[in-house]
Amino acid sequence: MDIAARTDRLAQLLEERLDVRGKGFDVKLRRAGRLLPRHLRMKGQLLVDATVRADHPRLLRQLDEAALDLAAADLERYLLSIDPWDRRKGIAVNVSAGLLFNLLVLALVVVGFLMWRGLL
Repeated sequence: MDIAARTDRLAQLLEERLDVRGKGFDVKLRRAGRLLPRHLRMKGQLLVDATVRADHPRLLRQLDEAALDLAAADLERYLLSIDPWDRRKGIAVNVSAGLLFNLLVLALVVVGFLMWRGLL
C-alpha cells in the first residue's frame, strides 16, 4: 500500500472517529490536535513528511518503509479503537455536569444573598 492510500485511509478515519474536518490528511491531523496522543501526532507528522518526500523520486528512496508501516498501523489501530457514539455521549455528559454545577452554585449564591439580606 502506498503512502497516499495510507494517508487517505487515515484521513477518513480521523473524520469518522474524531469528527475532524479538513482537506487532506495533514490538515485533519493538525486540527485533531490534542484529540490524539503526542506519540501518535508525531507518527502522523512522520507520514505527512513522507507524503511530501514521496513526490520526489530520489527522496522516495530515503524513506523507511518499515517505520512508515508501523506509524500508519499504530495510528489506524488507535483510531479504530475509538467509539464515536461513546465519545459524543461523554462530551454531552461533561457539558451537562458543568452546567448543573454552575446552576447549583448560582442557587447557593442567591440563597446566601437572601439570607444575608434577612429575607429568608
